[in-house]
Amino acid sequence: MSTNGTTPSLPRTQAEWRKALDELPSTPDNIPAFFFGHGSPMLAFPEADARGDAVMEHMGPKGPLATFLRDFGPALLKKYQPKGIVVFSAHWETAGERVVTDYGDSNPLLYDYYGFQPALYELRFDSRGDNALAQRVVQLYKEAGQLVRTTSKSEARGEDGRGFAGPGLDHGVFVPFRLMFGETFRDVPIAQVSIDSSLSAEKNWAVGKAVEALRREGILVISGGLLVHNLRDFSSFAEKTAGGQVKEFDRAILDAVTVPDATARKEAMVKLPQHPGFRAAHPRAEHFVPLYVAAGAGGEGSARVLAAIFGAPTVAFGL
Repeated sequence: MSTNGTTPSLPRTQAEWRKALDELPSTPDNIPAFFFGHGSPMLAFPEADARGDAVMEHMGPKGPLATFLRDFGPALLKKYQPKGIVVFSAHWETAGERVVTDYGDSNPLLYDYYGFQPALYELRFDSRGDNALAQRVVQLYKEAGQLVRTTSKSEARGEDGRGFAGPGLDHGVFVPFRLMFGETFRDVPIAQVSIDSSLSAEKNWAVGKAVEALRREGILVISGGLLVHNLRDFSSFAEKTAGGQVKEFDRAILDAVTVPDATARKEAMVKLPQHPGFRAAHPRAEHFVPLYVAAGAGGEGSARVLAAIFGAPTVAFGL
């Protein structure tokens, strides 16, 4: 870490993250696994309604995360030409078993948020599932000794810990994917998989590890959350307003994921919830543990920060 308290040589501007995306290896037969900041419904706010405070400037429709996601999606499609996408979100937890969406020709959307203006309940993301993709995911979890089943769009997918029980891709998927891939995206099938509701680092690392083989089969594995997520303290969502402990925790995350040795990197990452700033950033860890899912899917390869956006970095694992 540098003497001014910032982690050096990380992409923080659009020019820098575009360079980082360009430098990703073009390996369709060994696609990296990714953790990305999936944002919130604020990404989709009508710009005319977006308030002018620091949080909206950071996390809203014209902020750095939205701008990055519009660059990120096309770069993934160009580099890797994925045959399918398997996505994990902080907004779907299940206990003791993994559940995989098998929604057929049209993925429903789960508007799992409340209190927003009507336009945010009219958002569209036209995508499809694929039975073969869902069954391959099921097979891998069975081979790893984990309980697993599929769910169809005629079945509520199970409560996510926040009271939304309907079927569909949740907003941690469809809101950022609209920016990444457009409102109509039917060329590549999507299956969503639940994370482990224990919120254990090791158990969620194993959730990702079980599907590592997908990367070598042309499947993009991507896991979304927010590494700063405290709805009791909205000031924490923007670097301009966040407290010192939260800023120190954000820097500690970047330090941990950039440790070169895979074993030492895992040790550093697993220790992050012990950081003094963790509770200031996360009253509950559901938005943090998707980082472990992505790291598990990345295996023993190296990791690289692609965009060091405060609270919502994007990291490639398995390079």
